[in-house]
Amino acid sequence: MTTGRLQPGAAENGRRPGQLRVLASGSPRRTAAGTLMVGGRILRVAVRSGNPKWPPLLLCNGIGASLELLLPFVSALDPQREVVRFDVPGIGGSPLPVVPYHLATLAPLITDLLDQLGYQQADVLGISWGGGLAQHLAVLRPDRVRRLVLVATSPGGLMVPGHPRALLRMLSPCRSRDHGYAASIAGELYGGSVRDDPALARAMLRATTGMMATRGYGYQLLATVGWTSLPLLPLVRQPTLILAGDDDPIIPVINARIMHWLIPRSELTIYHGGHLDLITEAAHLAPVVEAFLAAADDPQHQPAILDGRWAPTGASGRGEGATVSARRWS
Repeated sequence: MTTGRLQPGAAENGRRPGQLRVLASGSPRRTAAGTLMVGGRILRVAVRSGNPKWPPLLLCNGIGASLELLLPFVSALDPQREVVRFDVPGIGGSPLPVVPYHLATLAPLITDLLDQLGYQQADVLGISWGGGLAQHLAVLRPDRVRRLVLVATSPGGLMVPGHPRALLRMLSPCRSRDHGYAASIAGELYGGSVRDDPALARAMLRATTGMMATRGYGYQLLATVGWTSLPLLPLVRQPTLILAGDDDPIIPVINARIMHWLIPRSELTIYHGGHLDLITEAAHLAPVVEAFLAAADDPQHQPAILDGRWAPTGASGRGEGATVSARRWS
């Protein structure tokens, strides 16, 4: 694992931030976690080590979600893929900031994090709210982002809105604090594989609910006020994979089509599923992401799936889902 000046060691809450410690055997293999002082803020970070010849994959999470939520996806990736996860200020194990922040101010914070971990460049994946952060980072620091993956996300303020009831649910931090409430509304809010499977929703949300302060959730909501990537998308020069579900009550699939039309070097994959299928159907979507990232050095690469089909896991109780891919280069 490439960690620059950092060394495995104690980094528990209440101790001086600045070190990562190797986690217990029950965690993903070769994973170190802890708190780091980055740009004047304390961030909780987890790094799964991998092949040092590959750029790491930096994951930007959704609103109110701690880094544990992405664990099923991380586990489904190639074991050689180095993966960096972090909690934004006020979420999970990252302390509340003194004052609110804006999405535009977080992008420099992420480049500082890459510096501390010793990475010159990374592949960046953003899901939902984290997709906005990933887009801004790709435009602000194109030299630090090799490839971009945008999952269940939108251009921000100038987007086609989701279902009004789902958006109202999103405004409440209860879904990330109360496990029972979160599971009860998961199907209505996220769609896809959790719509008809409450047990799957409970399993997915168990690790991450109750780890967030109300003010931290509010700060994340405020961070995107007035922000949109729409006029900036033609400036995204990195090869970009856009993943969107056809049953996403929060972000309708039309937003992915708009982003695909505006981002010059983009591929669009529409899967049969919802807002969080990257986690609940990680075994199916992780290989799509892997194929895209692995193609960085292969000029003969073609879109990973064309009119392909998969059968989701038996636990989801759903039928076959069609995947349609499109590609645009200019």
